[in-house]
Amino acid sequence: SMVEQDLQTLANESTMPMPPSKALSPHTAPRAPGISGLYGVDVLLRRSKRGWAWNQFYLMEEYTGDSLQYVGKLHSDQDPGDGSVRYVLIGDGAGDIFTIDPRSGDIHAVKRLDREERASYTLRARAVSNKTGRSLEDWTNFTIKIHDINDNEPKFTKAVYTASVPEMSDVGTSVLAVTANDADDLSYGNSARVVYSILEGQPYFSVEPHTGIIRTALSNMNRENREHYQVVIQAKDMAGQMGGLSGTTTVSITLSDVNDNPPRFPQGMYQFNVPETAAPGSTVGVVHATDADIGKNAEMDYKIISMEGQDVFNISTNKATQEGVITLIKPLDYESKKTYTIRIQVENRYLDPRFLVMVPFHDTAMVKIIVEDVNEPPAFQRLAYVMEVSENAPVGTIIGSVRAVDPDNNRSPVRYSIDRHTDMDRVFNVHPGNGSVFIQKQLDREEQAWHNISVKAEEFHDLNQVSRVPVYVRVLDVNDNPPSFAAVYETFVCENAKPGQMIQTISATDPDNPIGGHRFSFRLAPEASIKANFTVRDNNNTTAMVLTLRNGYSRLQRSSYLVPVVISDNGSPILSSTNTLTVRVCSCDRDGNMKLCSTDALALTAGLSTGALVAILLCVIILLMIVVLFTALRRQRKKEPLIISKEDVRDNVVSYNDEGGGEEDTQAFDIGTLRNPEAVEETKQRRDIIPETMYPPLRRPHPVKARDNADVRDFISQRLQDNDGDPTAPPYDSLATYAYEGNGSVAESLSSLESLTSDAEQDYNYLSEWGPRFKKLADMYGGDESDKDS
Repeated sequence: SMVEQDLQTLANESTMPMPPSKALSPHTAPRAPGISGLYGVDVLLRRSKRGWAWNQFYLMEEYTGDSLQYVGKLHSDQDPGDGSVRYVLIGDGAGDIFTIDPRSGDIHAVKRLDREERASYTLRARAVSNKTGRSLEDWTNFTIKIHDINDNEPKFTKAVYTASVPEMSDVGTSVLAVTANDADDLSYGNSARVVYSILEGQPYFSVEPHTGIIRTALSNMNRENREHYQVVIQAKDMAGQMGGLSGTTTVSITLSDVNDNPPRFPQGMYQFNVPETAAPGSTVGVVHATDADIGKNAEMDYKIISMEGQDVFNISTNKATQEGVITLIKPLDYESKKTYTIRIQVENRYLDPRFLVMVPFHDTAMVKIIVEDVNEPPAFQRLAYVMEVSENAPVGTIIGSVRAVDPDNNRSPVRYSIDRHTDMDRVFNVHPGNGSVFIQKQLDREEQAWHNISVKAEEFHDLNQVSRVPVYVRVLDVNDNPPSFAAVYETFVCENAKPGQMIQTISATDPDNPIGGHRFSFRLAPEASIKANFTVRDNNNTTAMVLTLRNGYSRLQRSSYLVPVVISDNGSPILSSTNTLTVRVCSCDRDGNMKLCSTDALALTAGLSTGALVAILLCVIILLMIVVLFTALRRQRKKEPLIISKEDVRDNVVSYNDEGGGEEDTQAFDIGTLRNPEAVEETKQRRDIIPETMYPPLRRPHPVKARDNADVRDFISQRLQDNDGDPTAPPYDSLATYAYEGNGSVAESLSSLESLTSDAEQDYNYLSEWGPRFKKLADMYGGDESDKDS
């Protein structure tokens, strides 16, 4: 306003430095109270008298003039104006941003300033006498403030905003608040006052000018029609007036889904075919209802609402596809019911109460299921059959019958047979026409009490239609086994036994299994009753006692007694058997403990069993075989060697690591001497060397001829005769080698055994001339005597 501009001008004038002629003394006229103006500027009604002018200065930012920008002037009333006073400036930007004329006190800005970088500068100034160098005025602080201009456009905090709002929202629903910041001074003018407006997105959305809040501007916006919107928001400074700077941003708004659409079947009638042989749990068909919503708002539940088919079929929801899957609960029968008509319903799982009054959120459809006829195998009347037969039943006895019929309408005849995988021994058979099961082998309950077989039924006209039923045959017991001793008893009687003394308790066993259990009776055999030494007393509890009948027994007279015992069962018919109990006579102590029995008895008690004796005998035979084999191997190894001689030179080879003496050592003797002189052909040339006719041989300094090596020839001749006369020599040609040096050599012996015994007598200085490879030996043996002593 004009008032604000006048106050601002007055404030600027009040802060300008006073000229020297008008400077007032600081001791005159008190300072009048000021009027507080806009933007924190105090407007003074009367100037204050000070020793020298100072205050804050104002400077416009972004100055673009050709000359330096004038800031203000500093002046002291002690300055006579003749150049004797020098003004000094220090502080923020002094020297590089702000300069002062030391004579006049004029301050200029040498750089272009930006208020957004720095809004004010604090400096210090003083007046110094050039003559005396003393300060005429103390250091005084003053501030240079930068006036703002509208040089920054509003900037949004984000380049792109993303927001969502539920579809079908009411008008004015808040979507998002955008914010733009202006770097200009908010406290000065309208440079930083931002106003928001919408450039794109009408008429769907609007924005509040001062807050930047985006709201819906249109009702009933449907996500199913349009889901995404791009809204462009503008922020303009200078309170939206002409000439203001502006910035824009884009807001991506998505309508989120709500459950405002019910599920619907695309068709009112569905039809599925299913074979009657389909197993329970198999899929009959799939229906799919459509829903324009998405996510959890499109989740559906299916159910059967008709009475028909509820006990035969079931419908469930596939959570991944939201399809209704119709499955079978129990088996179908084409002959009983050929078609099913069921009514199904679909509805949303999660409902929104706001839209329930608009349309019903469920739908129904009819499903017709046709049962297809299938050629089924024969069906048995029972799931399993149990039959019984006595173990003494004759072959051919019928033990029961099975029955199966063809469930198809043609009622094909059925043929029966035994599954031989369940009756490998062919104990049973079945009549192919009427299903009568009979036995064709004798049964034995004690061997197998139950037989589990399988009977097959197949159609005459289609042998592939086969069904099976298990048949469990129980073999009934017949008393056909006599009882016997329950164990093998080793019974003895003491020589000093008294009459009526019990020597053994016996019991019996019977493989039969009577209904009331076993009841055995025991008695002494009639043929043993005459002059009996022992008797049998029945305990009437399936056990009996064997008692003595006389006083004293002699093991020397008789070592053992045989007591025949007759055991009878309680079956029908009653069966009995005679079992013999062997009683040995032994000597006992006073307490009745056995001490010694007869020879036969001891052999039975203390001796080894037949199996143990056979095992021991086998071990002895194996040991004998090992000894014989070892002896034979020893004899085979003791074979005379091919060469038996104390002079066997193969054991006399001694190797040395000493280096030879060069060519003289290799010419000790001529190797040609070892050849057969008679076999050498004068005219025949060797193939492995160059003929001497082309290259004449070199003369050796010390030639050695074959005739000079008579000792070598004698040595070889002797060894040849010995080898020819050796009876243990192999009957085939063999190579014999001999290590013989001869009598002497030009190079003489290389053995270290004949070297000097004293190191002092041997000179090893020549080792140092053999090169670096013999340096170690030269260091060991080539030292002077003075070195050794030290």
